Amino acid sequence: MTPSLTSRRRAVAAAAAVLCAAALVAGCSGSDSSAGPGKDVSSSAAVTSPAKAAAPSVSTDLQDAYQKVVKDVLPSVVQITTGEGLGSGVVYDARGHVVTNAHVVGGDKKFKVTTARGSRSLDASLVASYPEQDLAVIKIDDAPKDLKPATFGDSAKVEIGQIVLAMGSPLGLSGSVTQGIVSATGRTVSEPSSGGGTGATLANMVQTSAAINPGNSGGALVNLSDQVIGIPTLAATDPQMGEGAAPGIGFAIPASTVRNIADQILKNGKVTNSGRAALGITGRTLVGQDFEGAGVSVASVKEGGPADQAGIEAGDVVVKFDGTAVRTMQDLSEALAGHKPGDKVDVTVDRDGTQKTVRVTLGTI
Repeated sequence: MTPSLTSRRRAVAAAAAVLCAAALVAGCSGSDSSAGPGKDVSSSAAVTSPAKAAAPSVSTDLQDAYQKVVKDVLPSVVQITTGEGLGSGVVYDARGHVVTNAHVVGGDKKFKVTTARGSRSLDASLVASYPEQDLAVIKIDDAPKDLKPATFGDSAKVEIGQIVLAMGSPLGLSGSVTQGIVSATGRTVSEPSSGGGTGATLANMVQTSAAINPGNSGGALVNLSDQVIGIPTLAATDPQMGEGAAPGIGFAIPASTVRNIADQILKNGKVTNSGRAALGITGRTLVGQDFEGAGVSVASVKEGGPADQAGIEAGDVVVKFDGTAVRTMQDLSEALAGHKPGDKVDVTVDRDGTQKTVRVTLGTI
């Protein structure tokens, strides 16, 4: 199964309207048309509905915990409206900075930010976007004094099985919450470069069963300690269903990565150290006679970079990285995502029909 970006910044307005209408109809159907003025409905129900009176008591501890988290954290989650659609964001500090996905902001510079309960619409501007990690920071132009920053948790303490809530604006329904668990950690996934995706390969992702739908991108994945542990970014698709989302398989950028990128943007206006490994080349997938990937053709080598120092040249074809076969650019990106700058790896290249393996000390993107 290949993960693909389904949590698009386009909210489907018609779908949202249908959902809202359905909710209204369901709410109206609960009324009791037989109850007249002055009639004690609760007393009548107690007499005529013994099954209700006999219902077993249920512990409310978990429900209370859910409700507390929603009450404490949801005010820190906002809806972001762009020229092409909408997504979600998380209030990062009291100055009005909001962190979100790069694919949510797209190429826009100006936005409308709506608080979780939809009470206010505020103007915001782009601070910086970092598509390589699919993160961006925007700033509310005139931040209200009661803006509530979120608390970001420690990614190292995220464990499989932890209960989490995903908060955002799926299908334009601001302030929506879904629940699930942490299904896995340390996942490496790649986004498509079409349909609004950044094409980034993202490492150390948190996998969750909490539903991530269009509009959830950039929102908050929250634990029961009121901490944001990740930014929901994409959901997997089922190859059997084409573009249909695979239920219960979503991915969030971990909080440590969010803080690292956001702090650099706020300090320098850009990302100066991604913390991600790089080979120091530009390349493209080489297609073989069977129309399948046959390696990564090196188009250029960064002067003085890791590949250059190891003797890799333009025209070489990377066929193996750290013992793993490389057939496409995505293969190489995913292999690099599993390493850190400074790691030493063996890279095998094909040069004019002869394979050569060199030792490379990885650099930084």
